[in-house]
Amino acid sequence: MSTHAKRERLLLADLLESAGPEAPTLCENWSARDLAAHVVVRERRADAAAGVLVKPLAARLQRVQAEFAAKPYEELIQLIRTGPPRMSPFALKQLDEVSNTVEFYVHTEDVRRAQPDWSARELDPVFADALWSRLERMARVLGRKSPVGLVLRRPDGRTAVAHRGTPVVTVVGEPGELTMFAFGRQEAADVALDGDKEAIDRLLTAKLGV
Repeated sequence: MSTHAKRERLLLADLLESAGPEAPTLCENWSARDLAAHVVVRERRADAAAGVLVKPLAARLQRVQAEFAAKPYEELIQLIRTGPPRMSPFALKQLDEVSNTVEFYVHTEDVRRAQPDWSARELDPVFADALWSRLERMARVLGRKSPVGLVLRRPDGRTAVAHRGTPVVTVVGEPGELTMFAFGRQEAADVALDGDKEAIDRLLTAKLGV
């Protein structure tokens, strides 16, 4: 596994373990156990994981995920730590880095930011740039359901257009915070919003992300 994805994987596993299976997360009604099961199914059961995007397979995904959630919590944590099986596409280092860096970062923050005493995490510049690079490529997909024009902007001025339209709301923040915002965690992202108040209110309740 490559550097960023591996680091975020291990950090996620540690946080899930310390939080405990019933801890809340930012993933709607998911507990830490549910989130752990999601991560394991995504890497180990491609036949079911496709249900995230393919509606006819959604019921199968829910069933398989429930089966994994019923496993001992410690087993789920260990499966996350050890990574995907050798035959999984995610076992390829390049695909692991491309597919899991953002996935694990967001889910790590899902665990951290659901706790009442969480504090902002300072990211090293290389990792921040890696998140930004992926965000630039994914912006249109993540922002496709925005009810207003949506522009993501770093403090240094670099921007990504997530949705064209009017009125426009510009979201300003560090790459990690913009990533959380674009993945639908608007209320938990440390960003500044520039735009019409009504447009901002609509954006804050919109269903962004995949």
